[in-house]
Amino acid sequence: MPNIGAFIAWGFITSLFIKVGWLPLMGIGTADNSWVARLGGWGEFDGGGIVGPMITYLLPILIGYTGGYNLYKMRGGVVGAIATMGVIAGTDIPMFMGAMIMGPLGGWSMKKIDRLWDGKIKPGFEMLVNNFAAGIWGMILAILGFFVMSPVVKWIASQLEHMIDFLVSNNILPLTSIIIEPAKVLFLNNALNHGVLTPLGTNEAKESGKSILFLLEANPAAGLGLLLAYMFFGKGMAKASASGAAIIHFFGGIHEIYFPYVLAKPKLILAMMAGGATQIATNLAFGSGLRAPAAPGSIIAVYSQTPPGSFLGVTASVILGAAASFIVAAVLLRLEKGDDDEGDLTAATASMEAMKGKKSSVAGALTGAGAAAGAAAHAGPVRNIVFACDAGMGSSAMGASVLRRKIQDAGFRDVTVVNKAISNLTDDVDLLVTHQDLANRAHAGAPSAALYTVDNFMGSPVYDQIVEHLKESNGSGSDAVPPAATAAAAAGGAATATATRSATLLATDSIVLDGTAADRDGAISEAGALLLASGAVDQAYVDSMHEREKSVSTYMGNLLAIPHGTNEAKGGIHHSALSFVRYPDGIEWKGKPVKFVVGVAGAGDDHLGILANLAKVFLDKAQVARLEAATSAEEVQAVLGEVEA
Repeated sequence: MPNIGAFIAWGFITSLFIKVGWLPLMGIGTADNSWVARLGGWGEFDGGGIVGPMITYLLPILIGYTGGYNLYKMRGGVVGAIATMGVIAGTDIPMFMGAMIMGPLGGWSMKKIDRLWDGKIKPGFEMLVNNFAAGIWGMILAILGFFVMSPVVKWIASQLEHMIDFLVSNNILPLTSIIIEPAKVLFLNNALNHGVLTPLGTNEAKESGKSILFLLEANPAAGLGLLLAYMFFGKGMAKASASGAAIIHFFGGIHEIYFPYVLAKPKLILAMMAGGATQIATNLAFGSGLRAPAAPGSIIAVYSQTPPGSFLGVTASVILGAAASFIVAAVLLRLEKGDDDEGDLTAATASMEAMKGKKSSVAGALTGAGAAAGAAAHAGPVRNIVFACDAGMGSSAMGASVLRRKIQDAGFRDVTVVNKAISNLTDDVDLLVTHQDLANRAHAGAPSAALYTVDNFMGSPVYDQIVEHLKESNGSGSDAVPPAATAAAAAGGAATATATRSATLLATDSIVLDGTAADRDGAISEAGALLLASGAVDQAYVDSMHEREKSVSTYMGNLLAIPHGTNEAKGGIHHSALSFVRYPDGIEWKGKPVKFVVGVAGAGDDHLGILANLAKVFLDKAQVARLEAATSAEEVQAVLGEVEA
């Protein structure tokens, strides 16, 4: 993605200056048809133009450098570029696929090699050793790429080309949509397009001046039809956001904007396949194609690369492809039951970000403040962070504990992290974190705060984004120890959870090592029954635990769920207590695996210390393994009690 600008530059040069381009006599695309050669003086110039060298050398090397840089910064990027040059020199086709392999391999392997002598080099020799190590290892990888990787990648490309030829010759190319459309939603679109279709399409375009392969993935027709169907037949947030998403997708070329709409209702992939197959079949019928890749997949980029003889076919493919996906999606949406797609879309957006590995730059268009838009609401340094949930007694305490540790490890010891119930929020919060399903309610309570949402409290990538936010707003972290008052606030008002506190709140009678429930609702009842038997709650509170789960999941991540009641049901708590149920074979918790269920009843703040301990335990694989292997209730108490809060 960082190199899309280079692809666009190459695409424009190709569209304008090759023999069949708009300005073929400028001597930029290829030298043999240039004005320079015809006018004399420089007639012996034969540099081959810019198009060939850019796609042969510039684009693959940029990809290789970026892959290495992402693994090991600039040092990895340099070695990745050297390694990529080996596969480029070893073949006669654009080596995007080889660059995607050798670039990251160069960065990763150089990082591993440097660790072998980290701290062992005598002062004054660091630069010498580092430069020679990078040079020697880069040379080895380049040779490996030349003799080993080039033939392998060339063979793979040859097989793919034969497969495409087979599909074209048998008029079954539209069937590629069965692979392409699911791959796009799973974020394999760029690897598929630029790693496979672009090299094959480039070779075809060199011979015929255009290629249909450039339109297999980049055509925005199917996605447009899907979003139009949501505009007319969707519900709630999905319906409201579809029009804006359609504009971003169709004119901006950001296809990932529609991915959550498919992830929210996976059967809609059928609509995408129908639209994709229709647009490909239409282009086949008209014999249309593009001169060069359309990057990004905007209708503007598509038309900029369309040769004169293909405008009718490309336009027809957009209209018919969008119509096909619209019809299928409309039928599927009309068959849906339910009142609102808000929860599904928000969860799907978070799922998309998890697959992508970072926050989506366009997610705010889908979920409003709940995904990204609120992140920029607060201006200036961040001094206080609130983790909010419905009741403020369980989920938020766990999330706050994990986030607090990450922030302190990053050196921001003057930033406080506390947990609160949404009903207790005030608009003096700098940064607010909450579950994605509670985003709108939480934002209303603190509208001036920067807002981040999560769905996995234990291992959400959003926590790393918050640390980056602090680096931008507060500068580099400070190692200063906070004053006593700040430290107390950072602990959420909870004292250190000792083994004694653990034994008080989590009695041995409330620990079950072999739960009998078979599903989420049964597990909530089992954990609630233990709280009821201990005298900590009444039946109304146990009922509210089920009500809470219907609105917001208490799945924490890392095999843990902590069901607890709603804020309104706190009157049913007689004293704070926890229950612990282990399910050795696991149960499904709204599609996620759970082995440990901790029922929470918090009358005050005295349970927060052990919840902080619980968070630390479930961030440590060794501690989780101890809980899995525990043979007695006392062992469970020991694991939770010996970890410092």
